[in-house]
Amino acid sequence: MTVVRSEVRSGAYYDSAVLMRLQRALLELPGVADAGVVMATPANCELLDQSDLLAGTPRAGPNDLLLVVRAETEAAALAALGQVDALLARRRSVAAEAFRPKSLETAVRQLPEAAWVLVSVPGRFAASVARQALDLDRHVFLYSDNVPLEDEVALKQAARDKGLLVMGPDCGTAIVGGVGLGFANRVRRGPIGLVGASGTGLQAVTSRIHALGSGVSHALGTGGRDLKAEVGAITAHQALDVLARDPGTRVVVLISKPPAPEVVTRLLAAAQTVGKPVVVDFLGYPPPARRLGAIRFASTLAEAAELAVGLLPADAGASATIEIPQASGFQSPSGRYLRALFSGGTLAYEAVLGLQAILAPLYSNVPITDAQRLPDPLRSQAHTVLDLGEDIFTVGRLHPMLDNDLRLRRLGQEAGDPQVGLIWLDVVLGEGAHPDPAAELAPAISAARQHRRDLEFLALVVGTDADPQGLDSQVERFAQAGAMVCRTTAEAVEIVSRRLGQRPAPPQPPVALDRLAPEPFAAINLGLESFYASLVSQGASAVHVDWRPPAGGNERLMALLARLKS
Repeated sequence: MTVVRSEVRSGAYYDSAVLMRLQRALLELPGVADAGVVMATPANCELLDQSDLLAGTPRAGPNDLLLVVRAETEAAALAALGQVDALLARRRSVAAEAFRPKSLETAVRQLPEAAWVLVSVPGRFAASVARQALDLDRHVFLYSDNVPLEDEVALKQAARDKGLLVMGPDCGTAIVGGVGLGFANRVRRGPIGLVGASGTGLQAVTSRIHALGSGVSHALGTGGRDLKAEVGAITAHQALDVLARDPGTRVVVLISKPPAPEVVTRLLAAAQTVGKPVVVDFLGYPPPARRLGAIRFASTLAEAAELAVGLLPADAGASATIEIPQASGFQSPSGRYLRALFSGGTLAYEAVLGLQAILAPLYSNVPITDAQRLPDPLRSQAHTVLDLGEDIFTVGRLHPMLDNDLRLRRLGQEAGDPQVGLIWLDVVLGEGAHPDPAAELAPAISAARQHRRDLEFLALVVGTDADPQGLDSQVERFAQAGAMVCRTTAEAVEIVSRRLGQRPAPPQPPVALDRLAPEPFAAINLGLESFYASLVSQGASAVHVDWRPPAGGNERLMALLARLKS
């Protein structure tokens, strides 16, 4: 018998990575069976409830920090909660070793050569911070999600008028002048430039380009909503123009989930004017032809990379032949359903595209059709493809590319369903991502297979041999745990087809270049310290701002301060 005790801290703010480390530290204390450290949003509270961590919890709101401990005795639970402040006081980071300015203005004075500001603060504060960066004439890499659409439109219009880029909101990946921002893979520099309204989509294509022997000039993210009608692909148009004028770019790749119909026409017209070969992969968009003028259409992310490398002039570097390990020796599972638990939204969307022809009924929280929409993202049904990076899962919680806690809990839940026969995970390596995903996911796979020998696992590993996590080591440990390992979504879909369905058919003012990627690269970071650490590890100059919500996050005081400032 265990007891659950909790504590609510109203208006408390900590970096999501700090909350993750605190939760892990609580789990290591004597007598503690489980713990939760989250912002008290409705979704987070329901997830705690599913883990039997919500009993007796005091009232808390989405702006409150909720600490919950389940322990063997009440004394152990109270002792654990009593150590929270000491555990927080002991936290250290790479950013803590140097002076940490309290404001963006001070950071710009400290590092005036910084052309970029990386923003990963909570969504309700992100637009204000991004506006400050634009006012200071800096490009913005806006990782934060939960930013209102009207704020995105206003930010991008303001940036365009100043000849600046706003990549995001919800932009997870970019490579600028060889330096990875967010969750970028370490790829060699080369002649292929990319524009992506996706994060893991860019990672999949840039990793494949690297594996094929070529390299990347720039990979410019736009954020997932950029190609909506309301936004009008503002950043995508700017990025295409940048790559058209960039002398180091010889071929351009454009990746996105299906754009709004009115956006497609304008964007393809812009692509025709680039003056260089362009490969387009609008996942789920029926292309008018395999080729339209200078545009080639790809049907998968892997094909987009292969087409781009194949279009390079002979003097741009030869491609190399690679061998992708094929899954073999696995028997069909006795269970009926697939459950795919993704950290990458574009990879999840591409999975739905490939699976919809072979699995029915198929549900997802990133559906292609209304019939595929999962009624409750917190509960799977039939065949389910789940993007755990969607907003409902990330408010007050670290993104699943950094923290496996939510995915491990969901994995255990799915493995306990006797109707589930195959669980598919994506494992995305690279800068800013979890330093060793196999260390946590592989043991969970092994334990689940020991409990259910009829349950199979599929691991889609996206990365390069230069990534800090060690590609070969990751692949080997997942294979040793009993998972089938593949390197592209197309391969994974073919494996699922052999297990659970029929084999599917493949789915079908200018920015100044000298301000885009000055050398040496320099940037200012607000939010996740892991992004700062990634910049430093790549040799870039960086300053981390010790940011805190204005007025302690009090909405009324924030509005008053904004009026006084204006």
